[in-house]
Formats: sequence, C-alpha cells, structure tokens
Amino acid sequence: MSRIGRMPIAIPAGVTVEVAENNHVTVKGPKGTLERTLASEMEIKVEGAEITVTRPNDLKRMKSLHGLTRTLINNMVIGVTEGYTKDLEINGVGYRASKAGKVLTLNLGYSHPVEMTDPEGLESVVDGNKITVKGIDKEKVGQYAAEIRDKRRPEPYKGKGIKYADETIRRKVGKTGKK
Repeated sequence: MSRIGRMPIAIPAGVTVEVAENNHVTVKGPKGTLERTLASEMEIKVEGAEITVTRPNDLKRMKSLHGLTRTLINNMVIGVTEGYTKDLEINGVGYRASKAGKVLTLNLGYSHPVEMTDPEGLESVVDGNKITVKGIDKEKVGQYAAEIRDKRRPEPYKGKGIKYADETIRRKVGKTGKK
C-alpha cells in the first residue's frame, strides 16, 4: 500500500475543495484558485475537513498514480494557503538583476541584457543579488526558477552564475602550470 497515498489531506479553514466529474479538482483559498484534472481511475473523496484518495486495484500503474494524485492535491492545498517560493542567488563580478514592472532584467556577462517577463500568476522579487520567485502553483514556480537559472548556470571553477539558494556547486581545481 502506498504510504503517501493512504494519508488523508487536512483541509484548512478558508479552503474549499470541489471534485467534479472526471476527477477535475478545484481548490479555492485565500491566495487564489487552482484547478487540475487528475487520473480518472483514482477515487477522490472529500469528507468533512479531509480528502482521501483510494485506488481501485494493485496494478503497478495504479500504485504509482495513488501517491502522485494525493501529493498533487496536497500541493494545491498548500499553494492556496501559504504559496510557494524559490530563491536564487547571482554570483559573479558585474552580474546583476533588476525589476521594472513585470520584466526581470538580468545582466549576466553577455553583450546584451536578458529580459524575462513574469508568467501569469507568478511574481519575482529582486533583492541585491537574490531573486525570489513566488506563486501558488508549485510546478510553475519551479519551472520559472529553472528558466531563470538556465540563462547562466553556475560553472564549477569560479562558481559564477545563477544558482538556487540551497544548491551547492561542486568546485573543480583549475589548471596548474608546467614544471
């Protein structure tokens, strides 16, 4: 039995969860509304202040969908109550970020500044050499943070580039001269 899939999801106060046909789940909370269509084989029940997910049989596909379905619903509930954030750090001489309206401008040592527009429902905040991506959809927050990081990934010799705040860069030793 899936240990994660079996756990019930507590619905906090101020959050409403609706399950329509074809397992279309809508979660409304203080921070906004999230919708998602989940695997139709799973049985999602809203009982009082709890959501439970059950699977029809023990096929390998059902076992893997069981935990996934429960986690996706849980992420939606956390998203509309607390929201998600992803922190990035910019390291390197002359590497900077600035924000004007919804446009994030990155100076990353290229001949031109890199401009990125915040996607719908997401917000990026610049504080010195730190960029914080905020939003209610965990998937979108992670994707946008990854796209920002991809503009200049950290390199292993000097550690320059954009990295996640909790990421450690494996450093390499540079060349040594001839003897």
